[in-house]
Amino acid sequence: MTVKLRNILFSSAAAIVFIAGCDNGVTTTDASAPNNTTEEATNEDQTQAINAWFEAEFERQVARSPMFQTFLGRKTNYDKWSNASDEYERESHALAMAALTEMRETFDLENLDHQAQLSYRLAEYDGELEDRRFPFRNHWYQFSHFRGPHSGVPPFMINQHSISSVEDAEAYIARLNGIDEYLGQHQEVAEMQFANGINPPKWSYARMIDTSRNIISGAPFDDGEPSALLADFGKKIAALDVDDSAKADLRARAVDAMLNSMKPAYDSLISMFETQMAEATDEDGAWKLPDGDQYYALQLEAMTTTNMSPTEIHDLGLSEVARIHAEMTEIKNSVGYEGSLQDFFVYMRTDPDGRFTYPNTDEGKEEYLAEATRIIDVMRGRLDELFYTKPKADLIVKRVEAFRERAGSKAFYQRPAPDGSRPGIYYANLYNTADMPTYQMEALAYHEGIPGHHMQLAISQELEGLPKFRKYGGYTAYSEGWGLYSEFIPKEMGFYDDPYSDFGRLAMELWRAARLVVDSGIHDKKWTREEAIDYLMTNTPNPEGDCIKAIERYVVMPGQATAYKIGMLKILELRGRAEEALGEDFDLRAFHDIFLKDGPVPLAILEENVDAWIAREQAG
Repeated sequence: MTVKLRNILFSSAAAIVFIAGCDNGVTTTDASAPNNTTEEATNEDQTQAINAWFEAEFERQVARSPMFQTFLGRKTNYDKWSNASDEYERESHALAMAALTEMRETFDLENLDHQAQLSYRLAEYDGELEDRRFPFRNHWYQFSHFRGPHSGVPPFMINQHSISSVEDAEAYIARLNGIDEYLGQHQEVAEMQFANGINPPKWSYARMIDTSRNIISGAPFDDGEPSALLADFGKKIAALDVDDSAKADLRARAVDAMLNSMKPAYDSLISMFETQMAEATDEDGAWKLPDGDQYYALQLEAMTTTNMSPTEIHDLGLSEVARIHAEMTEIKNSVGYEGSLQDFFVYMRTDPDGRFTYPNTDEGKEEYLAEATRIIDVMRGRLDELFYTKPKADLIVKRVEAFRERAGSKAFYQRPAPDGSRPGIYYANLYNTADMPTYQMEALAYHEGIPGHHMQLAISQELEGLPKFRKYGGYTAYSEGWGLYSEFIPKEMGFYDDPYSDFGRLAMELWRAARLVVDSGIHDKKWTREEAIDYLMTNTPNPEGDCIKAIERYVVMPGQATAYKIGMLKILELRGRAEEALGEDFDLRAFHDIFLKDGPVPLAILEENVDAWIAREQAG
């Protein structure tokens, strides 16, 4: 899973760009060369003009979000948080719609070159979808156990706010002092949501309370070891070239900000969570929300970039689960296991021989990180077999921080800083190593690292000649489809030579197929949390903790989990089409370039791009 800009900054800068998804009603545009010099000059002028307009619009919107500026590696407004109020969201939406109107009135699609036409179409269709989704902006839970500003503040400060000067440290302290207002704005929205019948189920609140209390545990909040933020600040200012008295003063001011801004903010959130939990129900699906069916349909459209219905997605999942079960049965038989496939799932899940699990100790977790790094390094050495274009940014493997690992997903990727100051990060959640079996290590490392998210996202933001909104925007079906496809590629290269590891690859693919079933089951068919967990426990080998965490994630993020398998299936379909059409002339590296070198696009436009490439190759 990737941490995308839209997800990181969803609550604070939802309209940072007016790119949010695209429906499947994309029309094909003739991008052939102009027939005369006058038309060519017009196209060049208009292309330059619209690209300049895209950059100016991007910068105007970036200027409204201090947090996004920080994510881009800029130190403008470094002492501020983004505005998280609903008034700001309404204003941002109005500005985005005005920009969309301005683009349509100013530029003629036919007078642009191919890439500018693509930029125009992406902005237009994305803007239309965003406009339709805007009335539902507060259906996405402001806080949940899985993701929210309460759990997002520490990693933002730790991973994004670097300190290389006293001024940077002053800005850090100013942000600490601003936490009360920032989280207070989110709290106002959450209270409005609750009043309108929009809130996560009762069981989610206990996790939110636990995470919030973890964040304000340790010094200076109590007598324990330094809290995550105090430890981070202390480490960062220790490297400054200033005297000890200046460092002591900075630390004392940071402590004061934590006690007088940060702690009251989290105390207030905890009080709200406790109050809402007492009144919340255990109903899980989006169907319970006002106009929930329409909301879920829009979520599916945005996440998959298709118009597939919940029933179509559910049936596709059932079909894929059955297909993968058949392949797994062959592996089960090949290793000599004589019981049923479900019995084999239990064997893999419980690991009675201890062969698939690292010890749940600090030493065991370090072993996991070292092995994951080794797997990525081996694949890094063979990238020339797969790609012409490779990222410049580095990639590292890190453990999910203790304060958020209990409620977090099993793994995710954070893209590098555009200026190269921060590498891409593959985060592994090692709260319980039993939930991270070794037979899934290869597939997980390929998905989150190389050739998966790191290749796609790092390359995207390093592309030259594309407007920034295309470099930093995204489509879940595109990026997560690529991640899942990247688990499959190494199989063709001779990896997964251990049958248990190959079983792990299939287990990961099965997991994404089962998501189609349970996500639609929860949000359309009114399955309960327990029914969905039971489906995963019956149909996958994943540990119980894994199944519980997953379903609890899908409950509070309607539709997101469906994008992986749908995206992968489209990539495999398009690759198969190209292989059949081009035969021996098919070049896998060129195919991957076609996927990566336009940046993120909806699946329908990806199909256009591949079809156009096939036609060019056939024409010689």
